[in-house]
Amino acid sequence: MQHLSQSPTDDGFVQNPYPFYDCARAGGPLFHWRDYGLVCATSATTVGAILRDRRFGREVPPENRKPVPDHLAPFYAVEAHSMLELEPPRHARLRSLVLRAFTSRRIAALAPEIAALSHNLIDAFPAGEFDLLDAFARKLPVIIIARLLGVPEERADDLLAWSNAMVSMYQARRSRATEDAAVAATEAFTAFLRSHVEERRSKPADDLITHLITAEMEGETLSTDELIANCILLLNAGHEATVHTLGNGIKALLENGLGAGVLGPDRIEGTVEEILRYDPPLHLFTRHAYEDVEIAGHTFRRGDEVGCLLAAANRDPKAWDAPGRFDPDRPVKSHLTFGAGLHFCVGAPLARLELQTALPILFDRLPGLAIAEPPRYANLYHFRGLERLGVEPRRVARSP
Repeated sequence: MQHLSQSPTDDGFVQNPYPFYDCARAGGPLFHWRDYGLVCATSATTVGAILRDRRFGREVPPENRKPVPDHLAPFYAVEAHSMLELEPPRHARLRSLVLRAFTSRRIAALAPEIAALSHNLIDAFPAGEFDLLDAFARKLPVIIIARLLGVPEERADDLLAWSNAMVSMYQARRSRATEDAAVAATEAFTAFLRSHVEERRSKPADDLITHLITAEMEGETLSTDELIANCILLLNAGHEATVHTLGNGIKALLENGLGAGVLGPDRIEGTVEEILRYDPPLHLFTRHAYEDVEIAGHTFRRGDEVGCLLAAANRDPKAWDAPGRFDPDRPVKSHLTFGAGLHFCVGAPLARLELQTALPILFDRLPGLAIAEPPRYANLYHFRGLERLGVEPRRVARSP
């Protein structure tokens, strides 16, 4: 097994991590990443196998759990109820209850709202050069999630700030200042949602919080703490990923001279799947071994942690022809951007719907959209998203 060093905060890596992934994969499906002290999987086969193997999971084995520092207690008190960090039987119970409220029918019904909001955001674009992330990619998913949950969309800026602060806990650049900001955001976000949950208990409405309150499975319901934690998860995970995917995807389309032609009804699904595969918003996702397991010739002992490099797997030449090329006409096939197995992303249908609805509208309304300055990726690893996407538009009026 190769042992490789690569700082995840080094700017060269932040701007383009794919050569490092290629180097790591060339030495085999597993390598030891010294900077993390972690064995990582790089191939599509190995990453997929680990994600689907029930002998691995997100929850830290009891004997490996470390005491939570006092200053982080509020943050991890919420994480303790998040289905993303749990395994069966509790994970199965929470996920089933959430899915009873987060139904495919409810998601599909959002398409007209996503389309109308896309048009409204485009109508409000400033004249001349502007940041498409601030004007479009950051606003659309957080407003849609706010509407879905049933919280005031006027608080979208607060939701965005809280989400960014909490998600920063999983970035390589994490510091004590990051931790303090995340705790403050957690406390504010929790108080905000708790007030809305209590309101919905007495005044039900047609929104996700109400449906989560009333969701039942064999007589069980979500506790208030579980409900709040998983509403936070839906916003943080779903919003963060969609913002980055919109930015990364629009960048890829513009840099390759592509626009409305690959976003028509007969091509939009393939284009969105290629955007998701080519430059995904989450690159590293970890699992813990629950027993001694041999994978790709390496024995993981109980308690060992393994890193699954989703972005490396998505560019595995054994799974994809010319994987470093952005090609919306590839035959649609499964990728690992949303994970796999028990923790496959609950919000994947909503993310796909937002991309498939918003991108054609954006490129139809702004056929002359062009990048105004070289885009740079932000220091967010193990996430991947742009600092800014400066563009110059050439708009057309909305169709009657």
